[in-house]
Amino acid sequence: MSSERMILTAADVARLLQDPSEKNRVVTATKVATAFSQADLLPRERALAEEIFRAMVRDTAIRVRAALAEQLKSLPQVPHDVALTLAKDVIEVAAPMLEFSSVLTDEDLIEIISAATENHQVAIAKRADLGAEVIDAITAKGGEAAVATLMANDKVEIGEAALGRAVDRFGKSEKVNAPMARRSRLPIRIAERLVSLVSDNLRDHLVAHHDLSPDLATDLVLSTRERVTLSLSADAAQPDVVQLVRQLNKNGRLTPTIVLRALCLGDVDFFEAGLAAMANISVVNAHKLIHDHGSLGLKALYEHCKLPNGLYPIARAAIDVARELRHDGNPGDRQRFTERTIERLLTQFETGIDPANLDYLIGKIGRAA
Repeated sequence: MSSERMILTAADVARLLQDPSEKNRVVTATKVATAFSQADLLPRERALAEEIFRAMVRDTAIRVRAALAEQLKSLPQVPHDVALTLAKDVIEVAAPMLEFSSVLTDEDLIEIISAATENHQVAIAKRADLGAEVIDAITAKGGEAAVATLMANDKVEIGEAALGRAVDRFGKSEKVNAPMARRSRLPIRIAERLVSLVSDNLRDHLVAHHDLSPDLATDLVLSTRERVTLSLSADAAQPDVVQLVRQLNKNGRLTPTIVLRALCLGDVDFFEAGLAAMANISVVNAHKLIHDHGSLGLKALYEHCKLPNGLYPIARAAIDVARELRHDGNPGDRQRFTERTIERLLTQFETGIDPANLDYLIGKIGRAA
């Protein structure tokens, strides 16, 4: 065994015996860990290094243990007991192992999430290889900072159930909801819940800090919330739209205005799903009634849903436009649908208002009726 490959040379041992200072122990820990990373170590050399590690994880100096953890964090051949001991140490020692070590199992991480500090949870939440069970543990038991860190970790996939749990626990926290909203992929139902929470906070702020009545602030916020919600629905698949509408209905956010607004914007899937949810019938049956060529089906379903009578002409006119454009297929269908619908409404009701202001149009027709 050449001196270059030795774990510890005679000089190293002599130096430690003469000066067992913290600085020299750090140097020793670094040297042994560096040698341990070599692929050509003999079995007895590797066994010696492991015993040195087991001694050093009990060193009284945090600096020595932290140096060891920093050197071992990326080595897959580190003994499990050494990696776990370091991972359960104080955060100055544990952080690199928790964030990077592949030796730690999901069971190890879940145990640490349940028993250690929030700083330990934060380090785990930064990992690039988090499994679903570890993610569930963070969203169920992690503190606000840990869940926020997880939301900002776009290297991992977070399932809808875990996202929903995070919203349940910390949805009103900007530390959590801001990075969640910026995730590259976010299920439509989670996005809608975030929109609702943010708009509720905005309403409270408008009432508290501006000269707005609660009713006016609520009207402004509901209008904004509905437009944002429909923007989420615009490019979603039909099954996702149905799930979104059911969530809105369950939480009392499926309003007549959002249903009519969706239809006027060309989102017929949302309109059909909305009336189906309100009437507690299948979307298939709602589709048949809405597109009944005799027009009686739409009126019967509309009345059954107890929607305002004054808004029915909007629905009738928009469905007629949808029927006309159904087989059109030219680019910009949604924009042309909206323009054609508003043009039809302006002609029918002679309101003489700005056709771009759909909010005002719906509100004016509803109040006039």
